[in-house]
Amino acid sequence: MPHATGTLARRAGRFLRTGLFAQVLLALLLGVLVGRLWPQVGSSLQPLGDAFVRLIKAMIAPLVFCVVVAGITKAGDLKAFGRIGVKALIWFEVATSVALVIGLLAGNVLAPGAGMHVDPATLDKGAVDAETGGGKLPSTAQFVLESLPNSAVGAFAENSLLQVLVLACLVGAALLHLGQRKVPQILPFIEQAQDVVFTIVGYIMKLAPLAVFGATAHLVGEYGVGAMSTYGKLIAVCYGVALAFLVLLGCALKAVTGLSLWKFVRYTREELLLALGTGSSETVMPRMMQKLRAAGCRDDAVGLVLPTGYSFNLDGASIYLSIGTLFIAQAIGVDLSIGQQITVVLVLMLTSKGMAGVPGSAFLALSATASALGVIPASAVALLVGVDRIMDSMRVATNLLGNCVAVFVVSRWEGALDRVTARKVMNGELPAASPDSAAAPDGRTPARPVTPPAGQ
Repeated sequence: MPHATGTLARRAGRFLRTGLFAQVLLALLLGVLVGRLWPQVGSSLQPLGDAFVRLIKAMIAPLVFCVVVAGITKAGDLKAFGRIGVKALIWFEVATSVALVIGLLAGNVLAPGAGMHVDPATLDKGAVDAETGGGKLPSTAQFVLESLPNSAVGAFAENSLLQVLVLACLVGAALLHLGQRKVPQILPFIEQAQDVVFTIVGYIMKLAPLAVFGATAHLVGEYGVGAMSTYGKLIAVCYGVALAFLVLLGCALKAVTGLSLWKFVRYTREELLLALGTGSSETVMPRMMQKLRAAGCRDDAVGLVLPTGYSFNLDGASIYLSIGTLFIAQAIGVDLSIGQQITVVLVLMLTSKGMAGVPGSAFLALSATASALGVIPASAVALLVGVDRIMDSMRVATNLLGNCVAVFVVSRWEGALDRVTARKVMNGELPAASPDSAAAPDGRTPARPVTPPAGQ
């Protein structure tokens, strides 16, 4: 018996040393424990998570640039890249609209704010200003204008993904125009730079458990479990609707590609747990790009659809905003008509597209919606200050899986998905992408058989 116990302990030790999923899960549990037992200590550990997020964000812009340029150049067809972009935007609009409508239906049926009888005059408007820093969401024209870089260096320095995408598209188009004169000299350099970035990401990922521990301890220590009792019904409704929406996404994925969303969740469980632990989907963007490419999605589809989705396909945020708007109205005793609820959908369809990277964007979008309706005081948005951070897990998971489904659907739509490879990878019949490097043992990026685009 002692021998068996010792063997089990050694196996557990090896698993913890080699399995990122086990390390992150353990860090998550330890973070909850520390935050619950020693709230002040837990609240002070947020810099651990923030430092990790900063390191990962530093790698995202160069990685997106390299993947998109290499994808366009290797695909050899700029028109195909344009079709991918248009199809992605169509899918994004449909998905976010469905998320908004489902959220409103659930908010009407389940009424999470009914019976609260809150007087808006008693709420602190300054709490919202503290969350948003007094900023505001960009207008549609401003959003489009800010998507265009006014400095090549500035796009990377400010980590503006849309600006980096525009630059990458221009460079890729230029390389296609130059053709055989320059591509053989430049493309290998870009691919090598891409491998370097993936390797650096592998180094940073070794700090993931520490980051999850710090972020979780801070969340539990700062907010405790008090919000669960006050906002329990709202939290349950939001998470339940998000789960129902993911089931719908899974059905859509199965219908369009024949792939299973559940198997994809198992395939990417380490990344999902890390995103949940840090409260940020950006921390796993490089690894998600890696795994989507390994699962048979063509480079140009991954490089364009996934980063663009971070600005245009915020399904989880859409669910939260629609339910949150009804929650606020119900809590202060305002009955929204059908016409006003249609206004909510139309306003949120626009404001949700400009949310990425804006501090306190959820409160800004809710404030803009309240102003458009004219019947909800701006101070009422402060009702959600105490629960907003708890909703991060729902938003992060739904946004991330929604964007990954978009990559598969648009890839299939464009003929840029190798479904045989995807099934084998998700079933464990083929090795997944290495967590630490995109390069094969000989230093080259592993080749993936890809279904040629339709019409070629």
